[in-house]
Amino acid sequence: MEKLYFIPGSQDLYGAECLAQVAADCAEMTAFLNEKLEGTIRIELLPTVETSEICVEDMKKVMCDDDCVGVITWMHTFSPAKMWIKGLQMLNKPLLHLHTQANEKLPYDTIDMDFMNLNQAAHGDREYSFILARLGIAHEVVAGYYKHDDFIAGVKRFAQVAKAIGLSKRTRVATFGNNMRDVAVTDGNRLECEIRYGWEIKYWGIGEIAKLADEATEAEVDAKMAEYTEKYTMATDNIEAVREQARYEIALEKFIAKNKVTAFTDNFQDLFGMKQLPGIAAQNLMAKGVGFGPEGDYKISAFSSVLMKMAEGREGATGFIEDYTYDLTPGAELELASHMLEVPASFAATKPEIQVHHLGIGGKADPARLVFDGVTGDGIQVTLVDMGDHFRIICADIELVKQPLPMPNLPVARIMYRHKPNFKIGTAAWCYAGGAHHSVVSTALTRDDIAMFARLTGTELITIGDDTTEADLQKFFMR
Repeated sequence: MEKLYFIPGSQDLYGAECLAQVAADCAEMTAFLNEKLEGTIRIELLPTVETSEICVEDMKKVMCDDDCVGVITWMHTFSPAKMWIKGLQMLNKPLLHLHTQANEKLPYDTIDMDFMNLNQAAHGDREYSFILARLGIAHEVVAGYYKHDDFIAGVKRFAQVAKAIGLSKRTRVATFGNNMRDVAVTDGNRLECEIRYGWEIKYWGIGEIAKLADEATEAEVDAKMAEYTEKYTMATDNIEAVREQARYEIALEKFIAKNKVTAFTDNFQDLFGMKQLPGIAAQNLMAKGVGFGPEGDYKISAFSSVLMKMAEGREGATGFIEDYTYDLTPGAELELASHMLEVPASFAATKPEIQVHHLGIGGKADPARLVFDGVTGDGIQVTLVDMGDHFRIICADIELVKQPLPMPNLPVARIMYRHKPNFKIGTAAWCYAGGAHHSVVSTALTRDDIAMFARLTGTELITIGDDTTEADLQKFFMR
């Protein structure tokens, strides 16, 4: 399991007894947080920073441990911040600053200077926070008593975002083909993606998958079909079309394992050697946490992988979606979001059906796909765009709703949602901000999760929700 290292701060001016109590209190805090965060992250205590040398040694351990996704710091006493500089300059993993105390309440009847010297986070944390600000180190602060529920929730949120950033730094996107011709928003600076987020964007020809699919054995295909029939309802007589999708998924799984890929793209304009556009194959893989972007959209492929990692262990669905069309009934406006085929099966409200239908784009055989209506509940729609000199994340609060009426002639997965604060402001704000038509929708994550990711990665963030007004719209455009 991934871990966070916990590095407390103090100094040697208060004597051995004080330092022993600091160590004991930090060990108790570590044990408590590990109990509360079991299944999410493991926390390991490192030696208290009393000197610059100890800080450097602690940070070396943080940086050299592949299982470590971030660091927690806390100044139990006053800890002169110059001795943190060299260690902090080594750090390139997410940092959480706990602003807390070992004690919840003051012992008014017995408090003395020994107690004050030992429990002075209000003093020490301000010294430490200055050096973080002076060094320009992106970090999070969780303030309050460490045993309170809201404090624990803050630490847990940081852990989940840190894990996602850890995955981001080892994300490798296989792009099978390039971007859809003449489309702007799915393109961008691939080199800058790797510099800022760690995403390796690598090209392979789709023939790699076609070859592996042809080599899939009947036994392998039978096993994949058994998985499909267990998870989904077979609603087609064209079983061979479904078996072809099974071959694609087998091929992609082998390719992903061999090349250490966490996300991939394809493009209906580049399917040489393929009989169908991958449908079920992509949908099923996304439901297993593999990132995906259609039409060569490598940014949304990587971003979906990272956000699915962030949502691990939470209730709800997270994955790729595309804006498609609207119901503009006054006062009840809704958006229908979908794609040609590739909506993650994790969004299904009920057991999806496997269907085979003609696809009037791509010029290939009728592809098998999963058809379903989507889940409901509050959620977010989030996208990442390249503005030329910086990246921008746009995050909008939405409400996923049940479709008002059946859509018997639309054989795709269907997600419907209501924009906040309303259709007029919500969609206009998205347009002013340059929001893409490809995005990640999640009913597991919130705007706060995305805001933390943006802060820790130094990415511009624009948010849209109930607090957005018509006066804000021009501000989005002028950024």
